[in-house]
Amino acid sequence: MASEEASLRALESLMTEFFHNCTTNERKREIEELLNNFAQQIGSWRFCLYFLSSTRNDYVMMYSLTVFENLINKMWLGVPSQDKMEIRSCLPKLLLAHHKTLPYFIRNKLCKVIVDIGRQDWPMFYHDFFTNILQLIQSPVTTPLGLIMLKTTSEELACPREDLSVARKEELRKLLLDQVQTVLGLLTGILESIWDKHSVTSATPPPSPSSGENGGDLLSSLLQSPSAAKLLNQPIPILDTESEYICSLALECLAHLFSWIPLSASITPSLLTTIFHFARFGCDTRARKMSSVNGSSQNSVLGQERGRLGILAMSCINELMSKNCVPMEFEEYLLRMFQQTFYLLQKITKENNAHTVKSRLEELDESYIEKFTDFLRLFVSVHLRRIESYSQFPVVEFLALLFKYTFHQPTHEGYFSCLDIWTLFLDYLTSKIKSRLADKEAVLNRYEDALVLLLTEVLNRIQFRYNQAQLEELDDETLDDDQQTEWQRYLRQSLEVVAKVMELLPTHAFSTLFPVLQDNLEVYLGLQQFVVTSGTGQRLNITAENDCRRLHCSLRDLSSLLQAVGRLAEYFIGDVFAARFNDALTVVERLVKVTLYGSQIKLYNIETAVPSVLKPDLIDVHAQSLAALQAYSHWLAQFYSEVHRQNPEQIISLVSTALEAIIPLISSKVQEKLLLSACHLLVSLATTVRPVFLIRIPAVQKVFNRITDTSAQRLPDKAQVLVCRALSNVLLLPWPNLPENEQQWAVRSTNHASLISALTREYRHLKSSAILPQRKVRLEDNVTDEMLSFFLTLFQGLRVQMGVPFTEQIIQTFLNMFTREQLAESILHEGSTGCRVVEKFLKILQVVVQEPGQVFKPFLPSIISLCMEQVYPIIAERSSPDVKAELFELLFRVLHHNWRYFFKSSVLASVQRGIAEEQMENEAQFSAIMQAFGQSFLQPDIHLFKQNLFYLETLNTKQKLYHKKIFRTTMLFQFVNVLLQVLVHKSHDLLQEEIGIAIYNMASVDFDSFYSAFLTEFLASCDGVDSNQKNVLGRNFKMDRDLPSFTQNVHRLVNDLRYYRLCNDSLPPGTVKL
Repeated sequence: MASEEASLRALESLMTEFFHNCTTNERKREIEELLNNFAQQIGSWRFCLYFLSSTRNDYVMMYSLTVFENLINKMWLGVPSQDKMEIRSCLPKLLLAHHKTLPYFIRNKLCKVIVDIGRQDWPMFYHDFFTNILQLIQSPVTTPLGLIMLKTTSEELACPREDLSVARKEELRKLLLDQVQTVLGLLTGILESIWDKHSVTSATPPPSPSSGENGGDLLSSLLQSPSAAKLLNQPIPILDTESEYICSLALECLAHLFSWIPLSASITPSLLTTIFHFARFGCDTRARKMSSVNGSSQNSVLGQERGRLGILAMSCINELMSKNCVPMEFEEYLLRMFQQTFYLLQKITKENNAHTVKSRLEELDESYIEKFTDFLRLFVSVHLRRIESYSQFPVVEFLALLFKYTFHQPTHEGYFSCLDIWTLFLDYLTSKIKSRLADKEAVLNRYEDALVLLLTEVLNRIQFRYNQAQLEELDDETLDDDQQTEWQRYLRQSLEVVAKVMELLPTHAFSTLFPVLQDNLEVYLGLQQFVVTSGTGQRLNITAENDCRRLHCSLRDLSSLLQAVGRLAEYFIGDVFAARFNDALTVVERLVKVTLYGSQIKLYNIETAVPSVLKPDLIDVHAQSLAALQAYSHWLAQFYSEVHRQNPEQIISLVSTALEAIIPLISSKVQEKLLLSACHLLVSLATTVRPVFLIRIPAVQKVFNRITDTSAQRLPDKAQVLVCRALSNVLLLPWPNLPENEQQWAVRSTNHASLISALTREYRHLKSSAILPQRKVRLEDNVTDEMLSFFLTLFQGLRVQMGVPFTEQIIQTFLNMFTREQLAESILHEGSTGCRVVEKFLKILQVVVQEPGQVFKPFLPSIISLCMEQVYPIIAERSSPDVKAELFELLFRVLHHNWRYFFKSSVLASVQRGIAEEQMENEAQFSAIMQAFGQSFLQPDIHLFKQNLFYLETLNTKQKLYHKKIFRTTMLFQFVNVLLQVLVHKSHDLLQEEIGIAIYNMASVDFDSFYSAFLTEFLASCDGVDSNQKNVLGRNFKMDRDLPSFTQNVHRLVNDLRYYRLCNDSLPPGTVKL
C-alpha cells in the first residue's frame, strides 16, 4: 500500500507542477511523456482506482479517469475477464459512495466511463447495466445521478462516436429502443409528481382577471376541451431548488431521447401535456419580477432556473417538431402540441394595462424567445401543410398571433428570424396557389387581410418616419460575410417579404406602396425652391436642426422606397404586361422625372448645412432612382416591342429623357457611386431595350465624342469599361423587331471600327513609335501577368475572328516561352505572380482544347506534353494547391473535348460486335493523365480531390470512361482501392457520400469481378486484421447491386475494418489468436 500511497503523492506533485504557470513547455512535455508511459503499463488501472478513492486533487482524478477511458475504448479486448469484472464492480460503487461530494465535471466523467463499459459489455457481460440506471432513477436519494447516467447512455449508445462494429451499433440501438417505453414512463412520472406536489392551489391565489393570465378569446378555438384550457390556466407552482434540478435533468434527458427515437405511441398525451406545463415557466414573467423585487441573489438565481426549465421544455418540443416523418396515429398528438404551444404564444403576446407586448417579450429570457421562434419556424416549414387541413385549427388566428410576435421582437436578430418565418409562409402559399389554380381566389381571400397587414407593417418598419429609434441602431458601415452591412441586410430581407406579397396580391401591394413613395417624392422634388446661389456655388437653404433631421429621415426613406419599387419591377412584365401597364407606366414616368430633376439641379454638388449627413443622402437618392429605373429596363423593352410600329412617341420620350438624366453624370467629377449607377443604366438601355432611335439621340452622340476624345479626362476604370460596353452594344446588337435588311449593318460596322480605332489609338501608337529593347520575358512580372490576362480575354471572345495562323503563332510563342526552368522558378514561389501567370496560360489552353473542329488539334500533343512532362512533375509532390486545379481542369478538357484523339470508334466494328470496342491511340499519354488523377487522390487537398472525382464521374457519364477496355483492365480496381483506403483513413470524411457513389459506378462496370476477385484481394492486402476477421468482413459485404445497398455495404466494410484494427491494437503483445 505504501507504494500506492507514494505513487499518489508523486502524481499529485507532478500534476500541480504541470498546471503551475511557471512550468516551462519543455518540462510539461517531460511530465506528459511520463504520464503517458504510466498509463500504457499493464495494470496501471489498479493504481488509478486507488487514486480515485484516496485523493481530493481534481487533476489527479481527471487523469485517472482518462486512463480508464483509454483502457475501455482502446484496449478493452485485451483486458483479462477477471480484471474487467473488478472494474465493472468497483467504479459504480465509487460513484455511489462519492457522487454528492465530487465536483460535477469529475462525476460526469466517471458516469461516462461507466457508460463506456456498458457500450462494450451490455447486456452479455454487464447484464445489470441498464437495470442499475433505472433503480437509481427510482430511488429518491439518487434520482439526479440516475438521470445523468441515463442522458449519458442516450448520448453514447444511441449514436456511438467511438469505433464499434456496425452490428454492435445496430444491437445497441435495438436494446435502447426496447427500454424507451419504460424510460419515458419513468420521466413522465418524475415530472408529473413534482408538478402535482407543488401545485397546491390554495397556496397561490389565482391571478386577477386584469393580469391577463386567464384564458382569452382564442383559447376556446385553440383548445377544444374546456378542461385542457382550465389545466393550462393553473398558476405555475413555486419549486424548491432540488426539484428544479431534477426537472431540468429529466427535460434534458427527454430532449436527447427525442432527437433519435421515432415518433410513436410511447410519447403519450400525458407526457406531452407535462412538457407543456414546464414550457409555461419560460413565459412566466412573475418569477423574474419576484426576484427583482426581493433583490436577493438566491431569488434571482431561482428566477433564472425557472426560465431555464421553460427553455429545456421548448427544446423537447422542437426535437419532436423537427421530425418530418409523422405516423398517422401521431398526427392527433401533433395537433394537440400545436394547440398548446399557441396557447403559450397567445399568453406571451397578450396586452394589458400593465404591459405592452414588447415589454412582456423583453422580460422573457432571450434563449426562450429563440426556442419559441425555432418552434414557429418548424411549424410553418414542416407541418403547416399537414395542419392547415384540420378544420379545428384556426390558421388565420395563428397568423394574427405570429404578426404580434414578429413586430414586438425586442432584438433585430429576433425580428430577422421572424421575417424568415413569414418568407417560408409566403413561399408555401405561392406554391399552394400554383398547384391549385382552381380555388386560387378562395385561398387568397382567406389570407388577404393578414397579407395586407404584413405588407403595411414591414414597409413601416423600413421607414425612419415610423421606426427611427430602431433603424438608427443599425450599423451601415461594417460588412458581414455576405459583403453587406446590417442596415442593407435589414432592408433586403424586408423587401423580399414585400416582393413575395406583391406576387400574391399585386394590386393591393402596389396601391399600398405607391402613395408612400409619392409622399416622399414630393419632399424631394420640393427641394428646388430652397436652392439658393451663393458665391461658392449653389446651397440648400435649410438650416434649422429639426428641419435638417426631418429632411434626413425623408431622404433615407425615399432611398429605401425606391429600392422597393425597383424590386417589384419583375411583376409588371411577361403575361401581366397589359393588365398592369398603367401602374408600371406611372412608376416609370415618375422615375424618369426624378432622375432628370436630380441631374438638372445637381443636388449631388449642392452645399448643405450638415454636409456629412445630407450630402450622402442626396447622392444616395439620386443613385437609387437611377438603379430603380434600370430595374424597369425589361419593361421598357417589352413596351418598345409592342408599340414601336404604331405610336412610339411615348417610349422615345421616356428613353430620351432618361438619357438626358444620365449624360451629365458621366464625368470624372461626379461621385463614383452616382457615376456607376448612371453607367449601369446606360448599359441596360443599350443592351436590353436597344431601340433603333438610340444612336440618333444627341445625348448618345455626346458620350461617343467624350469617350473618343483623348484630351478629355479619363473616367475611373469601372465606369470607362461600362460606357465602352454600352456604346459597343448600341452598334453591335441587332435592333429588336426589325428584319435583317433594315439593320443598317454597313453604317454601324464603319462606326464601330472608328470607335475601336479611337479607343486603341494610344495602344497602337506604342508599336510604331517606341522601339522597345529586346528583353527576356520573366514570368514573375506584373506586365507578363497583364499580357496573359489580355490574351485570355482575346481567346475567350475572339478566337474565331483572330484566324488560324495568328492563333497558332501566339500559342507556339507561349509554348516556347514556358520552359521547364521558367515554370519551376515560377511555381515554386507559392501565391506569386509567376503562379498566376502559369494559371492564366493553362486557362488559355483550356479555351484552345475546347474548340470544336480540327483547327487546333495539331497542338494537342505539345499541350499534353507541356502538362505531363513539364508542369505536372513540378507540382505533383508539392502540398501547395497553386496551379493544380487549373492543370487538372485542362487535362479534363483535353479528354472531354478530344475523346477521339484517344479512342477512334469504328462504326463497322460496333455494328458487327454490337458493342464498340474502340481502337486506342496515344495510349501512353492517356495512362499518364489517369495516373496523375489517381495520384491526386492520395493528397490531403480536399478541394482538388472533390474536383477531380467530379471530373472522372463526368467522363464516365458522358464518355463511359470506366467501361473502356484500358481503364477496365488496368486501372479500374486501382482507383477503387485508392478510394476505399481514403475512406478507411478518414482523411476526406466530408466527401464520404461522393466517394461511395464513385466506388459504386466503378464496381458496377464488372460486379462479378468486383465480388469474386477484387474484394478478396483487397481484404487479403489489408494489414492489422487476421484471416478470420477478413472472412467476416467479406461475408458481411452482401452481393447487392443497387446503389443504396452497395454504398451501405462499403461504409459497413470501412467501419468494421477500422474497428477490428482498433481491437487488435488493444491486445497485449504476444497474444495468441486462434
